[in-house]
Formats: sequence, C-alpha cells, structure tokens
Amino acid sequence: MELINKSHPEEFILLGFTDRPWLELPLFIILLITYPMAMMGNIVIILVSKLDPRLHSPMYFFLTNLSFLDMCYTTSIVPQMLFNLGTSKKTISYMGCAVQLYIFHIMGGTECLLLAVMSFDRYVAICKPLHYTLIMNQCICILLVATVWLSGMTYAVSEATITLQLPLCGHSTLDHLLCEIPVLIKTACGEKGANELTLSVVCIFFLAVPLCLILVSYACIGHAVFKIKSLEGREKAFGTCSSHLIVVFLFYGPAISMYLQPPSSISRDQPKFMALFYGVVTPTLNPFIYTLRNKDVKGALGNLMRSIFTSK
Repeated sequence: MELINKSHPEEFILLGFTDRPWLELPLFIILLITYPMAMMGNIVIILVSKLDPRLHSPMYFFLTNLSFLDMCYTTSIVPQMLFNLGTSKKTISYMGCAVQLYIFHIMGGTECLLLAVMSFDRYVAICKPLHYTLIMNQCICILLVATVWLSGMTYAVSEATITLQLPLCGHSTLDHLLCEIPVLIKTACGEKGANELTLSVVCIFFLAVPLCLILVSYACIGHAVFKIKSLEGREKAFGTCSSHLIVVFLFYGPAISMYLQPPSSISRDQPKFMALFYGVVTPTLNPFIYTLRNKDVKGALGNLMRSIFTSK
C-alpha cells in the first residue's frame, strides 16, 4: 500500500480562524509566549531529574519521558501554527501534513499509555511500599517505557497510514489549525464508516482503557492514603499524586471529547480549540504543575540554581 494517495493535493489550506481574523494576532502572541515556556519548562524538568541523584527513581524516569514527549508534541504543531497565523499563506505541503500527522499521533498515543504507567508507579509506591524497589526495578521501568513507545508508534503509523489512503476527491481545504486524523477523515469523500469505526475502537484502547486503569489505581491510592496515620506522610502522598492527577485530567478531558465520537459529528470549531488545549496548554502547564506541587523537584531546582551561581 502506497503511503501517499495518488489523488492527494500538493498542499493543504489550513483555514484555522480565517473566519475570525481578530483572533489570529492574540493567538500568535499567546503561542509565541507559551511555546518557549513549554520548551524551557520541560528541559528544566529533564535536566533536574538527570543531574540530581535524589531524583534517580522510577517516578522521575517516567517524568523525564513525559517532558520529552511534551516537547516533541508541541514542536510538531506550534511552529506551523505560528507560521500560518503570522502570514497570509495558510498552507502546509502534503508531505509536511503527513509528517505532522505521524509525529503528533505518535506522541499523543504514547502519552496516553505513559500516564497510565505513571499511575501504576504511584500505586505500587503507596500501596506496596515494601515491594516497590523489587517491582519497579530498572529493567521493568525500561521495559514499560519501551512498550509504551512501541505501542504509540504502532497505533500512529497504522491509523495515520490508513487515513492517508482515503480519497480526497480534490478537496484541499482543512478547517483546522493542523493535520489531525478526525479532521482528515471528515474531509475525505466516499464511504468512511469503516475508518470512523476503526478510529473509535482504537481510541477506546488508547483513551478509555488507560483512563479506567488510572482511576482504579487512584481509588486504591486514596484508600491507602487515608490509612496513613502520619499527617506528613499523607501530605507527601497527596502532593506527588495530585500533580499527576491534574495532568491526567488536563490531557484526557479534551482528547476524549475529540476522539471518542465519530468524526462526522464533530463541530466546526471543536478540533481547533481542543488541539490548542492538549497540544499547547497542557505541555506548557505540566512542568509548572510538577515543579510547584513537588517539594523534591523544587529542592533539586534550587540546588541546581545555587550550584550554577556558585560556579560563576
């Protein structure tokens, strides 16, 4: 099966908010501010987790993977958005659209599963503390992360390739800010029922099932935390878990509203605002959520800053 549909256009026109031109400048400024913040915040998380020996634990190993994912995730869409919002040319080449489609969905699918793995890590740490080092050893952590990445790639490559095979019948206009599977399915002509059903079934496994596992993990965690008699221990458990839980709802909420419904039923502006939220807002907020609500990260960041200024 050929990757590129023979009837594909040379480029797509991304309409974005052309029907609301007054929105383009504020959005351009917001993206111009939030993109560097997202990149810097996630780079700091990765550096701190690698450089501070106290953060060499499974929790921060998974967190560095999440930060790397967020960096790739937002980089796959924001530069293109900035270009289209800042110029009168609202286009993306077909090959650029295909590359964006693959990268965006690889990162999205991988993050769905990674958040579930992180909740399992917190479950073992709080509910099985005596067996934590045995269960979450280095080999298991690497195996979990490798499985998550491989699953995300398999989902994205298969689903995006199938989507790119849909006949476009000369349509070259996407009413969106980026190339996303539901929007491409909605734009395609001919019979799309099988593609919509496949997308829904796959997304149930990548969204609904991991979210259910996360909620079950946190139900067990909540039950275990209330049994902790020490107030300090209870606060520490809530501190590490609440950060992750906030990130889960910020990511899964918009993603579920976008992917767990047939593309044909998606409203016109829903994909645009959802993409801005889980592709830009969430990666920008994640580092601040983990930094501001985690004493270990704040302490490691403070030590890193002091060592930098002392060396100078």
